[in-house]
Amino acid sequence: MLCFLLLVYYLSSSTCSELLRRHRRNWIIDSYSIEEEHKGPFPYELGKIDIDRDYVIYFNLNGHGVDKEPKGVLSINSTSGTIWVHKAVDYEARPQLELKFQARRADSTIDTRLGVEISILDINDNPPRFDKDQFDISVPEDLAQGYLGMTMVASDKDKSGTPNSTFHYEIKSVSPKPADSEFFIEKTGSITFKGCLDHEASKKISIVIEVKDHGEVVSLSSSATVVIHVQDSNDHLPTISGQTGPDKVKEETKGSSPLRLHVTDQDTRNSPAWRARFTIHGDEGGHFKIETDPVTNDGILTVVKPLDFEKGAQRELSISVENEIPYFFCKVKERTSSGPWTVESSKGDHASAAQPHTVNVTIEVEDVNDPPKFRESVKKTVVKENAPTGTWLGNVTAVDKDSSHTNTFVYKVGHDPADWVTVDPHTGNITTVKRPDRESPFVVNGVYTVILHAVDNGEPPLTGTCTLQIYVIDQNDNAPQPEVQHFDVCMSNMSTTANITASDLDGDPFGGPFTFELLGDVKGKWKLRPSYGYTAGLVKEPGLYAGQHTIDLKITDMQGEFGVYNLSVTVCDCSLSANCRTQRKTAAKADFGAIGIVFASLLALLFVMLMAIICSHKKEFTVLEMESAGNTLLKSNTEKPGTDCKVYDNVLAVFKKHQAQSNWQTLNDGMHRTNVAPEKQSYVNGQIPKVDYTRVYQSHPHMDGNQMIGNYGTTKGHRSSHQPKEMGTMNSLSIRKPSFPLDETILNLLHQKLTTLQETEGNRPDALSHLYAEEGNDDDDQEELDKISIPDDESFEKTLQNLDPKFNKLASICKPQDILNRECAF
Repeated sequence: MLCFLLLVYYLSSSTCSELLRRHRRNWIIDSYSIEEEHKGPFPYELGKIDIDRDYVIYFNLNGHGVDKEPKGVLSINSTSGTIWVHKAVDYEARPQLELKFQARRADSTIDTRLGVEISILDINDNPPRFDKDQFDISVPEDLAQGYLGMTMVASDKDKSGTPNSTFHYEIKSVSPKPADSEFFIEKTGSITFKGCLDHEASKKISIVIEVKDHGEVVSLSSSATVVIHVQDSNDHLPTISGQTGPDKVKEETKGSSPLRLHVTDQDTRNSPAWRARFTIHGDEGGHFKIETDPVTNDGILTVVKPLDFEKGAQRELSISVENEIPYFFCKVKERTSSGPWTVESSKGDHASAAQPHTVNVTIEVEDVNDPPKFRESVKKTVVKENAPTGTWLGNVTAVDKDSSHTNTFVYKVGHDPADWVTVDPHTGNITTVKRPDRESPFVVNGVYTVILHAVDNGEPPLTGTCTLQIYVIDQNDNAPQPEVQHFDVCMSNMSTTANITASDLDGDPFGGPFTFELLGDVKGKWKLRPSYGYTAGLVKEPGLYAGQHTIDLKITDMQGEFGVYNLSVTVCDCSLSANCRTQRKTAAKADFGAIGIVFASLLALLFVMLMAIICSHKKEFTVLEMESAGNTLLKSNTEKPGTDCKVYDNVLAVFKKHQAQSNWQTLNDGMHRTNVAPEKQSYVNGQIPKVDYTRVYQSHPHMDGNQMIGNYGTTKGHRSSHQPKEMGTMNSLSIRKPSFPLDETILNLLHQKLTTLQETEGNRPDALSHLYAEEGNDDDDQEELDKISIPDDESFEKTLQNLDPKFNKLASICKPQDILNRECAF
């Protein structure tokens, strides 16, 4: 303090002041100390700054503790320079306060500027602490004494290097306290133990560890708990406590479980120290396996390979049990004050007492019916191809292994793909029932395979199987033959060649190479080059014409077996297509198209001819329906409304000329009615009815080919307001001798007249309804028409000349054949 005052006094002199003003130097001095966590009372005076000046000085203080954290700790009287402490400070938060001191004149100019550092004096106000209050650690039960695997670490916030921050560790308690172990903590915080850990005695051990500092005034401390979880190790051997099961198994079966072994273990359930692992001893042949039940820890014995009663009725086995992890033991012999204790321990293969528990078991094998067994599972024999039926191939023998069962058995053929062999059911002799064929598809690489069975009479019957392999010796029973029967040869001015390849079903030495030979007259046409081998060259001579040719080819194998084949050869121009076959296919397609067209044309022609025959041989006329209001068809000998049909003289003249040369007779009811258009219709209410002028002719069965009958029908659509009460019936006419050969002029004239009448029907000025006197009315009595009687003599011609105009329509009779052709054309 004295030094500080002297320094301040020195600096406050005018000379120093001028020096400071001149050089603007800052001074930093170590001035004051504050004890942390001071109890007060506050504020208290820390010190006073006195500067001797001839003028007034004002003091100012700023920095940490004033206007910087921690704020409000210090203040200075601006006129007296007294420094006050207003509250406690914490060393751990800031070990010193850095401030700036300024002295100013009245005009606010700086007189003095100093840097001040105030130290915080540390006190022991923080105990040493661990990172957390509890630590957990797991250690195996078989851990050897020594380091436990845990090191405690603590820290103190007090000033480092002072007694306040120096501490040590100490075990305050152990719970529960084990009988055979003791725990220690080193200066470094490492936890160690002596003796043996015992999971069964203490599964969890809690150790309270204290850390304490070396404070001068007061000593502070804290503690933490270490929880040691002792993991169970295999310090108890499993023991087989019993067994269940039939202890029996049937021979020739597998998958059954004849035995279950029960195990007792004091280690923790479902831990590796508890789970059992079994080992089978004395199982020659590997017939058994044993597995551990994951729930009960029992050992399940299972048959994995069938047993044979004849090889032993019992199986003696030894089964031992141990755990998944090795067995260990630990025992304290002597407790010493220094150094490790004396213990006896062993682990793994070094554990003298770690012999697994072993039991002996006996499995009885039950005899069952065994299938017969062939002495030879594969029987091989040799036979020549085409050997005669009944050839003996060998003998098979089967035996029954059962010693407690006396069975008889029979031999059967199980599978014979081509039915070649038979087997005697009692002796096992094998003979053929067909001639062997080496070229059969069932012969593979010269071997024919048959499956034979031996079936006993046990319950149930059992079957033994034997494979019979018949090696068939090849014979030369097949002639060589060409692979194809048709060849293509191209046209050329030079010789051209086609290859002929042959094959033989027989094997060596009954096959190729072959000798080829052309038969017949082939000079100047064909030749072979080469003619020996598997393929021969068929050479066409230059002068051979194009087209289809046939050649006879003889092919002979190495042993003289031959065949003669008729081959088809096509010679064509290959410049048009790649080969002759393409040309044939194209030509065939074209031929098929032409044939189709011709066939369609024939069908059309036949249809036309059939229609012509139908038209020319109609048996009856078709009556056309009339669009009449009353739908009534009236038969009449006269046409009451009258007619405008005019018969030309030339028509009657021609008709009379030919009529004189014919004989007429009456055929009652010998004609059928047809519809013929009239030349004139009656019109009702100014409407023109629809008229059908079609005329149809039909041959009469009593006429020759030129005799025809014509008839007229009624008019469609006509309805008269006056109808006769009674009408007569006209007898039909028939012509006995040749018909009317009207020339073309008359026919055209008639057709022209009829057409004109039809076209002008509706435009006629007199196309009105007329009431004719002949029609009468409803009040007048009408006279009956007289029936027309035509005698058989020639007076018919005179009658025809005197016909009433009502019958002038008869003059429209024309040549039937011409009219028929015209109708068919429509």
